[in-house]
Amino acid sequence: MCGITGYVGGKEALPILIEGLKNLEYRGYDSSGVCVVPAAGGTLEIRKEQGKIRCLEELMLKDPMPKAHIGIAHTRWATHGAPCRKNSHPHSNLDQTIAVVHNGIIENYQTLKAALIRKGYKFLSETDTEVIVHLISEYFEGDIVQAVQRAIQDLEGAFAIGVVSSDDPATLVAARVGSPLIVGIGKGENFIASDVPAIIRHTRKVIYLKDKEIAVLRRDGVEVMTFAGKKVKYKIDHVTFQMEAAQKQGYPHFMLKEIHEQPDVLAKMLKLRLKAGRVTLEGLGLSDAALKNISRIKVVACGTAYHAGLVGRYIIEELAGVPVDVDVSSEFRYRTLLVDKKTLVVAVSQSGETADTLAAIREARAKGAKVVSICNVIGSSLARESDGVLYTHAGPEIGVASTKAYTAQLFMFYIFALKLAEVHGGLAPKACLQLIKDLVEIPALYRKILKGLGKITSMAKDFSHFGCFLYLGRNINYPSALEGALKLKEISYIPAEGYAAGEMKHGPIALIDEYRAVVCIAPQSDVYEKMISNIQEILSRKGKVIAIATEGDQVISSHATHVITIPRTHKLLTPLLAALPLQFLAYAIAVNRGCDVDQPRNLAKSVTVE
Repeated sequence: MCGITGYVGGKEALPILIEGLKNLEYRGYDSSGVCVVPAAGGTLEIRKEQGKIRCLEELMLKDPMPKAHIGIAHTRWATHGAPCRKNSHPHSNLDQTIAVVHNGIIENYQTLKAALIRKGYKFLSETDTEVIVHLISEYFEGDIVQAVQRAIQDLEGAFAIGVVSSDDPATLVAARVGSPLIVGIGKGENFIASDVPAIIRHTRKVIYLKDKEIAVLRRDGVEVMTFAGKKVKYKIDHVTFQMEAAQKQGYPHFMLKEIHEQPDVLAKMLKLRLKAGRVTLEGLGLSDAALKNISRIKVVACGTAYHAGLVGRYIIEELAGVPVDVDVSSEFRYRTLLVDKKTLVVAVSQSGETADTLAAIREARAKGAKVVSICNVIGSSLARESDGVLYTHAGPEIGVASTKAYTAQLFMFYIFALKLAEVHGGLAPKACLQLIKDLVEIPALYRKILKGLGKITSMAKDFSHFGCFLYLGRNINYPSALEGALKLKEISYIPAEGYAAGEMKHGPIALIDEYRAVVCIAPQSDVYEKMISNIQEILSRKGKVIAIATEGDQVISSHATHVITIPRTHKLLTPLLAALPLQFLAYAIAVNRGCDVDQPRNLAKSVTVE
């Protein structure tokens, strides 16, 4: 989950590398480091520091780096070894002639480390990464590309690496297996990065490296080859999003900006996916006949994407009548997989690089299942390995706690369910047209909700001192309760649990007293009266209730002193509307507690290791 960037060209390397790190800090921020090959010659210059990138910048003010035109840099999310300077990347060999930055996990590092120690190599860190640089050093015979090519044959696991050597001061080498890495193509300069925001200000031309590919970058060009050394004819893609999309644009936090971007994201999706009142699913990769042949759907996802999948289950079963199972990706592959050619696996991931989800679809495809992914990142591993991909086009999401990516995933499930209903005949044409009409209204309803967030800000001040939260929902809003609880604990560090409201009496009610807050998601629906009963049970035990209810509800205020309203809409669409106040409530509480909203402790945006 770390961030890698690298540069080779005619400009001063260090400012470009630091800028790239800042744009990748959402991928990890417990330490960072930079390595350059001095233009004047000599051994590599390395600076690294625990903490955020500003700590690294402060170090370099005290200990400046020499002028250089090539270098690599890294921002870390710790796996092997605690966050500290010695475990920070880049790692070098002992004579400081070769350095490596790495994202991923080397699963056989202990075996490799023991063998290298027997050969006399000394290790200075607790990381798995250090074996890579010593292996390259072991195989180096004057050609850094060949040394990297030979060393990576010994590695097991997932990795993306960048390598420089003072013995070849004009060459930057990169390689990947299972972890994302892109190459940026410039004029007289070239780049590597874990993600596009690191280099978007310098180039829009990128190569998405595939698994088991090596890229050799020099100032005047790029060469791509397989791990076996066979040259690859690569494709250059053009990045379309604007640099401003990865900047705060006056908002105090990326998360707040991304909450406010949601109406525009969904409006864009409507424009792309609805034509003349009918659903169009370009990129699905399956014909209507193939869709009709599907007898079962398996959704695989992690975290927030998993909650989107749970909502998707309710929608698909209700509209299309196709049975749906939803699995956490990390568990899916370790069960006995009952999938076949009539099973469709829907994989959901914002980044398209989630390691557990990638592993899950590989297992499913091996058993004959078709795979369609719902993904935000064009050219990602998930997109490349799926039979079809439904891009959400939500733009870059920098805040670690997902907001607009979640609602875009939800929206895509509604559109996909409508397509399935059309093919399977599960929904009358009139009902289908009404639901599409209601979907079209959602962006406007989002803007209405956003205008009323001030009430939640004051409410957050009253609730930010509570030590525990429960989130309750029923039916299609049970997943909303799970997602609301996840948002709160991610960014405020308050313990929070989401439950199906009917399960409260089966244990969680023991937690309720005057020191516990309970968020009840209670829009008008077939289960509204049951939610009211749950609220009464909470109040009788002195619990403090925040209710999310439908605008115009005259009853709810007599049961809950704190009410957040959402506009009236189709009952199936209420999770879309409930998402906004849940996100903003978590945000406002976290801000009130002085938490780092965009970069919460121990978390990183993209989980690229199992």
